[in-house]
Amino acid sequence: MQAAAQADGAGAEDQQYLTFRLGEETFAMPILMIKEILEYPELTSVPLMAACVRGVLNLRGRVVPVVDLAVRFGRPQSLATRRTCVVILEVLADGEQLDVGIMVDGVNQVIEIPAADIEPPPGFGAKLRTDFIRGMGKVNGGFVVILDSATVLSINEIAALGATMA
Repeated sequence: MQAAAQADGAGAEDQQYLTFRLGEETFAMPILMIKEILEYPELTSVPLMAACVRGVLNLRGRVVPVVDLAVRFGRPQSLATRRTCVVILEVLADGEQLDVGIMVDGVNQVIEIPAADIEPPPGFGAKLRTDFIRGMGKVNGGFVVILDSATVLSINEIAALGATMA
């Protein structure tokens, strides 16, 4: 678990986060996990994948699955617009580093959030599973939802969702 926490950037003092939009909400993930940001590419559909897996893309000869975060959060499928991006993240699954893309409605900016300005996730009332939230970052008088990428992008859980479709 400690390796997963370090991979997610937990435990750092002041940390930089990439903020992005999903609908009208702003979310963030630690910048250290981000490999690159792509314009929304042509995706190849794969039969019997979990509904949240929009497809795969070819990233320099490697197959990278792309997760539609809206669907992963139990919302309707995102519509691709000119601002839609795929953020490529490096996640740890069964001790192996894997690249996974997340489809977002737009990338905002990189911000620094001091550890003292990160509150624990709310116990209830959030519009998504509380285990998806690592914390609530105080930014400009409001909050940014800092996602727990290990849970949101749990390869085992997403694979299990796809298995139920078979």
